[in-house]
Amino acid sequence: MPITIADVAARAGVSKTTVSRVLNGKGELDVQTAARVRRVIEELGYVPSARAVGLARGRTRVVGMLVPSLTWPWMGEVLQGAVDVVETEGYGLLLFTCNRGEESMRQFASQVSAKSFDGLLVIEPEGTLDYITDLHARGLPVVLIDDRGHQPLFPSVATTNRSGGAAAARHLLELGRRRPLVITGIEPFGCTQERMAGFGDVYAEAGLPLDPRLVVEGDFTFDRGRAVVKQLIAEGIEFDAVFAHNDLSAAGALLAIREAGRRVPEDVALVGFDDIPYASHTDPPLTTVHQPMRQMGEAAARMLLAYFDGTPLPDAPHVLPTTLIIRASTMVPA
Repeated sequence: MPITIADVAARAGVSKTTVSRVLNGKGELDVQTAARVRRVIEELGYVPSARAVGLARGRTRVVGMLVPSLTWPWMGEVLQGAVDVVETEGYGLLLFTCNRGEESMRQFASQVSAKSFDGLLVIEPEGTLDYITDLHARGLPVVLIDDRGHQPLFPSVATTNRSGGAAAARHLLELGRRRPLVITGIEPFGCTQERMAGFGDVYAEAGLPLDPRLVVEGDFTFDRGRAVVKQLIAEGIEFDAVFAHNDLSAAGALLAIREAGRRVPEDVALVGFDDIPYASHTDPPLTTVHQPMRQMGEAAARMLLAYFDGTPLPDAPHVLPTTLIIRASTMVPA
């Protein structure tokens, strides 16, 4: 049977409260009594629950993290960045996903009520922003990762989606690509709107407004990227470039282009977004807009832990730059 705080109290002839005060260094205690309690703890080999000690100190030293799913292609990078910081500082990480919808959120809400963690990192599951905003308003420190352009009323870490879209457009224009197909992300997402705005503005400023038939809503999946390209080719709608709002849909587009007997990049230049590890292993390797996903996780975790040490959470979003990574899907190797 595991040794409990009650066993220590009984052996030392004191109350459980006194044992707890010794463990947590709280309050005035008789020196001899404290020494006796410590001696009994050592004799019995009692190991206090880290959670119990944390709660007694008013701090669990656990950070919560809420994400939609672990299957998102860049999720591992964000998680690793957060974990690197959290573990280095001696905290634990309690991870929640929304794979089971409302049941998952009920379980998460029960942990919030139990005060199982000191603060929360969030990659927003769809439809939860109001709830997370309310948690922050009620005193739970929250930092949002990848704010999708929502600019919430609490701290966030984001990337330059608009300038990333603009960089993709400038690159394609420099290559002489005048009829780009854009496979967007999910339309309500702020990141989709920003990437579209940055890309479209550059083409409009060059006197080449985008053909509405060549702006097609996607869903960030491989299958949708492939289906969009297949449909447009079947309809005889010509394009000489593709800008996909993530690398998975770009990879789907790449397959459809090659299935139609067209060459990348000679016939169609192709640009993705995110720079997931898979992007450098497609054939040809994918030109893409790099998002610093691991650094986003690191920055959000540092922001939250700094708050625990007394640094106020910032009012403005912390924005990290995107970078265009040029590979062979747009440039024929010399």
